[in-house]
Amino acid sequence: MSQALNTRSLSDVHESVTTDYISKWKKGMAFAGPAYLVSVGYMDPGNWATDLDGGANFGYSLLWVLVMSNAMAVLLQTLSARLGIVTGRDLAQACRETYPRLVNQSLWFLCEIAIVACDLAEVLGAAIALNLLFHIPLLAGVAITSLDTLLVLWLQRLGIRRLEAFILGLIGVIACCFAVEMFMAKPDLHGIVMGLVPHIDGRSLYTAVGMLGATVMPHNLYLHSALVQTRRIGRSEEEKRTACHWNFIDCVIALNGALFVNGAILILAAAVFFRAHQSVTEIQQAYLLLTPLLGTVVAAKLFGVALFCAGQSSTLTGTLAGQIVMEGFLNIRIQPWLRRFVTRFLAIAPAAVVIWLSGNNGTFRLLILSQVVLNLQLPFAIIPLIHFTSDPVKMGPFANGWKLRLAGWVTAAIVVSLNLWLAFQTIVSWAAGSGNWAPVVWTFSILLCGALITLLAWVTFQPLHRVPADTGIATLGLESAAASLIDAPSYRRILVPLDHSPLDRLALSHAAALAAQHGARVFLLHVEEGVTSQIYGHESSTAEVEAGREYLDLLVASLSEQELEVETAIRHGSNPRKEIIRYAREIQPDLLVMGAHGHGGLKDLIFGNTINPVRHALNIPILVVRGD
Repeated sequence: MSQALNTRSLSDVHESVTTDYISKWKKGMAFAGPAYLVSVGYMDPGNWATDLDGGANFGYSLLWVLVMSNAMAVLLQTLSARLGIVTGRDLAQACRETYPRLVNQSLWFLCEIAIVACDLAEVLGAAIALNLLFHIPLLAGVAITSLDTLLVLWLQRLGIRRLEAFILGLIGVIACCFAVEMFMAKPDLHGIVMGLVPHIDGRSLYTAVGMLGATVMPHNLYLHSALVQTRRIGRSEEEKRTACHWNFIDCVIALNGALFVNGAILILAAAVFFRAHQSVTEIQQAYLLLTPLLGTVVAAKLFGVALFCAGQSSTLTGTLAGQIVMEGFLNIRIQPWLRRFVTRFLAIAPAAVVIWLSGNNGTFRLLILSQVVLNLQLPFAIIPLIHFTSDPVKMGPFANGWKLRLAGWVTAAIVVSLNLWLAFQTIVSWAAGSGNWAPVVWTFSILLCGALITLLAWVTFQPLHRVPADTGIATLGLESAAASLIDAPSYRRILVPLDHSPLDRLALSHAAALAAQHGARVFLLHVEEGVTSQIYGHESSTAEVEAGREYLDLLVASLSEQELEVETAIRHGSNPRKEIIRYAREIQPDLLVMGAHGHGGLKDLIFGNTINPVRHALNIPILVVRGD
């Protein structure tokens, strides 16, 4: 379908994990998972580049940036989880229901840039790991990484708990690798303690901002607010409070685990490379130098294995984040394979060009640049999150108190200040090196920065004046259906497939009018396409399935008021057109009424096509109702 009209975030796995346990241990384990999926984004190859750069060039002095970034991450991810738990909306959906279309489209575009930048880091990291472990050329490694799309789609079909277990396994491998390497490196404890004292200058600013962007990743805020909704937590205030409590514990444990990995990379670089006065300009160089400097080839191999695991784990969550952002901001759902292909292509293209032109050194600089891009987008996610979680209308008794609001706005101020400082330094550097083109550089930079600052100021200061969109099930408005009666042959059984979209109202209005005229019985069919439905069939019991049943019950009540006979059916499967054809052959209807989104050609490839296959398979009249 072209629009994600089911308002539930990640509807395939929404509320698919039960948390109804008496044992605190079992309850805690049921809630554990979302923060671990989020945490892998805090230890992806982009983090490696910034941490290696910081440790090799500045020793332990930037360790405090990681600690500060982790504290910010715990705060922001906790707020993100609370937003999802309390409102039942992810951050992108909350933006769509609050801001005007132009603002939403701008925020979506910036977030997509951040996701591509993150995916770029994952592509380069996985390609570099393949090169280090198996001597596969970088360009070939970049091409091979495109195949992980199949892994992503396969894991998503297994359900959220298996995906979480797989990710946790990769995190465990990364942590073990660095624990061993830390033991081998024998870092300076006094230097580590001194590195916790804040200090920064113009020379280390770029790396520090990259480290901040790599740690507090903007799309993770959208992701976490959706992932917490995979738990079935109930609707009462006490149940939501319990869920917030366990998700906070989940955040603290998972993100401190990510801090250990990031800190280990920086400490390793400081203990091995900075101490030996050996600069690192590429990840491959770090791999090759570990063996002679530590005296064992094991350290280098562990480094390569951990790098590959980091790239693969973060690419999984990046795919989910892309789905959430597109569905949330634009209310559009496209085929998962196409969503993954587009994101990966946009990441592979610059990676391949840089490898071709600049070689290995260019990949390292590109990794750091990708993390700086992430940080530049960060305020556009942080500020709406603070606004929404501080709003008593949205959050009720869970709205942020003054301490949380203060901490949130201080975090936002730090991020914005560092971004402005970095932007000014970068523009001055570009202008100084552009010669006669300096006026053009200044003009373009000022226009771009002005547009971004204007958008940020609007999001920050504009009162939240829009009335939230109605998130319930739309009414049919069948009272006016009699006005659209048309002459038709005699019908006794009318089948109407439903897809939970506004097209249902159009199709049912026509079907009801014909049924009223001919005394026909109306058959309503809905096909559940979720992962759970595909696996468990009629035994599925997710929130999406329950919402489908409630929806059908509402339609039956509306049609019964018109004194019409109605029968309903729910089928489960990955191919709606096959289920429609199968059900039609069972009940033998005289007429099939279907809604059409009005797209064809390329859009059929993107969103799928149902009407044509059904039309060719059934030998009955079909009334196609065209929507906008």
